[in-house]
Amino acid sequence: MTVHFECSEGVALVTIDNPPVNAIGLAERIGLADAMNKALHSKARRMIITGQGAIFVAGADAKEFDAPPQAPHLNEILNRLAAFPIPVISAINGAALGGGLEIALASHYRIASPGASLGLPEVTLGVVPGAGGTQRLPRLVGIAEAVDMVASGNSIGAQKALTIRLVDAVSTDPLNVALTMDEGRLRQAVPPDQRPAPAADEMAIAEARTQTSRRYPGQTARPKAITLVAASSTTPLSEALSRERETFLELRASAQARALRHVFFSERTALSQGRQCPRRERPIADALVVGGGNMGAAIAYALATSGIAVDIIEMDDAGRGRAEANVSGLIDQGASRGLLSPAAVDDVKSRIAYKMGYGDLKPVDLAIEAAFEDMTVKQAIFGALASALPETTILATNTSYLDVNRLADSIPVPGRFVGLHFFSPAHVMKLLEIVRGDRTSPETLGAAFQLARQLSKIPVLSGVCDGFIGNRILTRHRQSADILLLEGGAPTQIDVAMRGFGMAMGPYAAQDMSGLDIAYANRKRQNLWNRTDIRYAPVVDRLVEDHGRLGRKSSAGWYDYAGDNPLPSPVVEAEIVRASREAEISRRSLSDVEIVERILLAMIAEAIDILEEGIAERPRDIDLVLVHGYGFPRWRGGLMHYADTLGPGPILAEIKRLAHVDPLSWKVSPLLERLVRDSQPFNSLNEAAIGK
Repeated sequence: MTVHFECSEGVALVTIDNPPVNAIGLAERIGLADAMNKALHSKARRMIITGQGAIFVAGADAKEFDAPPQAPHLNEILNRLAAFPIPVISAINGAALGGGLEIALASHYRIASPGASLGLPEVTLGVVPGAGGTQRLPRLVGIAEAVDMVASGNSIGAQKALTIRLVDAVSTDPLNVALTMDEGRLRQAVPPDQRPAPAADEMAIAEARTQTSRRYPGQTARPKAITLVAASSTTPLSEALSRERETFLELRASAQARALRHVFFSERTALSQGRQCPRRERPIADALVVGGGNMGAAIAYALATSGIAVDIIEMDDAGRGRAEANVSGLIDQGASRGLLSPAAVDDVKSRIAYKMGYGDLKPVDLAIEAAFEDMTVKQAIFGALASALPETTILATNTSYLDVNRLADSIPVPGRFVGLHFFSPAHVMKLLEIVRGDRTSPETLGAAFQLARQLSKIPVLSGVCDGFIGNRILTRHRQSADILLLEGGAPTQIDVAMRGFGMAMGPYAAQDMSGLDIAYANRKRQNLWNRTDIRYAPVVDRLVEDHGRLGRKSSAGWYDYAGDNPLPSPVVEAEIVRASREAEISRRSLSDVEIVERILLAMIAEAIDILEEGIAERPRDIDLVLVHGYGFPRWRGGLMHYADTLGPGPILAEIKRLAHVDPLSWKVSPLLERLVRDSQPFNSLNEAAIGK
C-alpha cells in the first residue's frame, strides 16, 4: 500500500508513502480515491493529507506520461476533493510540487513546514498543470503571483507561500497543527473552488509573455500555461478546468514533452552515476586551485560556496592580486543578486585563502589545475603538486582539450589523476565532464562523482581524446560552419539560422564572446593548416594574424562592434570571399534550412564517432553535454535525441551523399550502418552496450 488510511476520533489521516519522493501514479490515485470513500464511511469530521518522510508529494510519476492515461485521473480526484463535504487539510511536511501542490490547492486548508518548497514545474517537462493548478492557484494568490509560478516553473519557500496566502500557516509540526486545529476555524475555511475568480491583471500577463518569449524561445508549454492562468479571471471554473486538462493531454503527447522528459530522466541517471565505484569515507573537505584567473577563481568560488575550504595558488604578487580581485568580484556578484546572504558572504570569504608558490602546502583532499592550455605548463604544475602533496590527494586537470594520459605521466601515482572539465562560468554552469584516464583508479573516479554531487553538478563521464565529448563536437560544429562560409554563407546568416533552431548563440557570436585568440590557439595546437585529412578554412586564422581581430575584447572579431551591437564586417566578408576563391569554390545562395541541417548533421556524425570509440558511454551523455554545456535547446532533447527524430536511415543516406561530394569532411560510421541494418534508433544504445 502506498496510501495509508486511518481514522480515530473523527480525524481521517491519509499518508502518501511512495518513496523516494512520494510521486503520484496510478496506485496513489486509486489510494486517494479509496481514502475519500473511507473518510465518508467513517463519518470523519476532518481529513488530513500528508506525506511519509520529509516530502509531501514531489509531483506525478512522469514515467506514466509515455503511456495512455489510466483512470482514475488526478484531475477528477481533485475536483471531487475540492467539493468534499468533509474539510480537508494538507499538512505539507516537505516538497509539494506539481500534482502534490495541486492536492494542496484542492484542500480547504494548507499548513507547511518551514523548509517546504511549493511549485508547479510542469512547464519544465513540456506540459501544463493538469489537475487544477492553473485555476486554483490564481484564486488563492492572484494572477500576478500565479502566472509567475506557473510560467517559470520555479518553486517558492514556505514563508513566501504564507506571505502571498498560498498556505494558511507555517509550523515546524504541520501534522500536529492539523490534528489539533479548532474545528470552528476549520469550518470557516473556504476551498478555492468556492472563492471568486481572481481579478484580471493584463500587465502581469503581458510581462509573463514577454519574459517567456525572451528567455524560452521555441517552447510551447509556457505560452499555453500563461493563457490558462489568464483565463482564470474570465472563464467559468468548470470550463477552465476542462480546457486545462485538454491542454495537458495535448502537450503530454508532443515531441517537446518527450524531449524534455528524456533530458529529465537522463539527468536523474547521471546523478546516480559512480555508485559502482568505491566511495570516500567522507566528502571532500579541502582543496587547492592552481591559477586564479577567471576559470580558476570561479572553480574556487564554486568549491567554497559548497562548503569546501580552498587555497588558490599563484606564482607572484601580481597574480595573487588578480586572483583576489576575481574572487571578490564573484562574491560581490552573488551578494548583489541575493544568492549570498551577508552571513554567507563571510563564510565564503573565510574558506578561501591565497598563497604563492608550492612551498608549505597543507595536505588537501583535492588539487585542481586551472592554468593556461599548454602541455608543458600543466605537466610542470603536476610535477610540483605531486612532490608537495601526499599521495592521498586527488590531482585533477581542468584542461578543455589536452591529453589527460600525457598529463598523468608526470605523476608518480597516476591512479589519483583525473580530468575535471568545468564549463565557464564554473560557478554557474551545471555540467562537469569527468575525464577518465587510462590509469585513473576506481577510487579517484568515485571521488570525482561525489564531488559533482557536492557541487550540484551534472556529471558526464568521458574518455580521453582531443576535446573530450563537448569540445570535440564543438570543433566539428565550427569546422562545418566555416565550410558553409566558403560555399556562400555569412556569419550573420549562420548565427541567425542556428538561433532559429534554438541554439543559445550562433557559432560566430559565441567565438567573439569567448575570444578568437582561444579558437586560434587551439587550431594552432592542432596544426590544422598542414593537415591533409580535413578541409581547412583559413578565415579565423587570418582574422587573428593579419587583422588582430580577437572578438569583443578587441571590438572586432567575426563582427565589428559599436558598443555591444554586432555589425557585419567588410574585412571579414573580404577574407571569406578570398578563401572561397583560393579553394576554387563557386559561392552560391544558401538557405537557413540547409545551414541548420548541414551543421547538425556534422555534429551528429562526430557524436556517432565518439560513441563508437567509447569516448561517451551512452547517447544520453552526449545529450546532457550539449544541453548543459553548449546551449543546445533542452526542448529538443539534446543532439542524439534530436538525431532519433530524423532517424538513423535518413542520416546515413545524407552522410553517404555528402561523403561522395566531400570525402575529407564526411565518412560513414560502422556503428551507424549497424543501427540502420538492425532497424534500431540511437536511443537503443542507452540501454545496451555498444558493440563493435
